[in-house]
Amino acid sequence: MGCFGFLKTVMFIFNGIIFLAGAIILAVGIWVKVDSGSMLGFLQNLNGAPEQLKQVLNVGYLLIALGAILLLLGFLGCCGAMRESRCMLLTFFVIILIVFIAEVAGAILLLVFKGLIQNLINQLGVTVVQSIKMEYGNNKDVTDLWNATMNSMKCCGFNNYTDFTGSHFVQNTNLYPDQCCNGGLCKESNATAANVIGCYPALTKWIEGNSAVIIGVSLAIAILELVAMAVSMTLYCQIGGKLA
Repeated sequence: MGCFGFLKTVMFIFNGIIFLAGAIILAVGIWVKVDSGSMLGFLQNLNGAPEQLKQVLNVGYLLIALGAILLLLGFLGCCGAMRESRCMLLTFFVIILIVFIAEVAGAILLLVFKGLIQNLINQLGVTVVQSIKMEYGNNKDVTDLWNATMNSMKCCGFNNYTDFTGSHFVQNTNLYPDQCCNGGLCKESNATAANVIGCYPALTKWIEGNSAVIIGVSLAIAILELVAMAVSMTLYCQIGGKLA
């Protein structure tokens, strides 16, 4: 097998895996949205299924979008390599390049405009807290999403329990969410004593504690993207040379 054949095989296997992963994710996303009753029943019957797993119903559209993108990339990569289609290989290269540039630009923006981004997050936090006060306990989707987030991250509200003070939920129940207390009836005094960390501070703490892993994974993804671009462009040029 020559170099050209080896690159075609690598491209086919790599993108075949991406294609299958995308098909599975897309199928799950469609199942979640079309037949949510069966999906929920299936998850509830899993022995020891964590509560946050059952909230997958709330991310059906995200699964569909992610699955469709992976499916498209896998298709372009596989067919472009096997059929020696320069158009498909170039499209594959351009999509990966756009994603890579977006990631690099995002990283640079985080470093250069860290203070501005923090201000934007603070402004977003005000909007999120207003949403909690109006929607939590009143809108099932919002309530389920926050419960899943608070259960998985062991946190309470965006900043802390005070985000729920004066909310629709507290006014109707005279209670705070169970996640804001360390057991028992979650009244305001109990929530104050428990002082459970907010979800935004919890996320910030988790990121800081796992920064080495996050950087490592980000670098690995970037390297894979660079390799994919290099292989696709090499095949593109070699196919062009054969046609010349």
